[in-house]
Amino acid sequence: MRRAILAAVAATVAFGGAAVAQEDGLTVGVSWSNFQEERWRTDEAAIRAALEAAGAEYVSADAQSSSSKQLSDVEALIAQGVDALIILAQDNEAIRPAIDLAADEGIPVIAYDRLIEDPRVFYLTFDNVEVGRMQARAVLEAAPEGNYVMIKGSPTDPNADFLRAGQGEVMQEAIDSGAITIVGEAYTDGWLPANAQRNMEQILTAQDNQVDAVVASNDGTAGGVVAALAAQGMDGIPVSGQDGDHAALNRIAMGTQTVSVWKDARELGRAAGEIAVALAQGTAMAEVEGAQTWTSPAGTEMTAILLEPVPITRDNLNVVVEAGWITQEALCQGVQGGPPPCN
Repeated sequence: MRRAILAAVAATVAFGGAAVAQEDGLTVGVSWSNFQEERWRTDEAAIRAALEAAGAEYVSADAQSSSSKQLSDVEALIAQGVDALIILAQDNEAIRPAIDLAADEGIPVIAYDRLIEDPRVFYLTFDNVEVGRMQARAVLEAAPEGNYVMIKGSPTDPNADFLRAGQGEVMQEAIDSGAITIVGEAYTDGWLPANAQRNMEQILTAQDNQVDAVVASNDGTAGGVVAALAAQGMDGIPVSGQDGDHAALNRIAMGTQTVSVWKDARELGRAAGEIAVALAQGTAMAEVEGAQTWTSPAGTEMTAILLEPVPITRDNLNVVVEAGWITQEALCQGVQGGPPPCN
């Protein structure tokens, strides 16, 4: 069994409005699937801050988009004697042996932002089906008719299908009526922008550029899509994304991206750090404040917290500036006569 928690309770820190005991000697291991996307650095800073406030140590590893490396990373973190694990999974299936090992050692695991389908794991994310709905609503409002392309996320990430399910819910009526036609659809291996760009280029070639809108599942894939469109002189057609990446928010101000569904990574990271400390101290998953029973599409009942996302368009760019997510200067770089606050 994992090493015993040795230090006594020293102080308390706030957790979701309740008191959480601060305990010396806690170490929380974080396994990142990769650091290719801007937002993970924001998540990491929030996790670190929450752990520091609780007197816990942060250790981490970057799997560099390799499911096999991530498995080795988690095994190494367990061998270091961590008291809790936060895992951003590269592959929902490939990570399972690590979950078994953590369970055998009595180490609680948080599936961070991406589902690890196992009832022994605490699932913390934003409502990704709703993110998909928000993406589709914004694009459908901008282009109620025409040929649509669906650029999905990684086939190894369940979020890709959660997003696609939400998108489909919103779009189905327009598809059934014939108002829109899906002329291309592709997963994006590893969520890599270069792969999204390649997929989009191939679809544009196959369709002789007869594309009116693109539902891209995150800001990285949206960046690849916009690059492919720009090469054909088509930048400006509706394109969705998510994460509130600074580059994407600038594209919205510029008019080359329609929406980025903002998932405030500071809120998610803070919650992960606080929950990890609580679980390491012996709090049952169901007793974490805000926790609910959530059933996966495959029927697995899990303990989860799903936070609420916010769609950002040209109509509400002020929201991310006022929240301190991005500076007005970064948002409006290169923008001439754009929407508030860039005009």
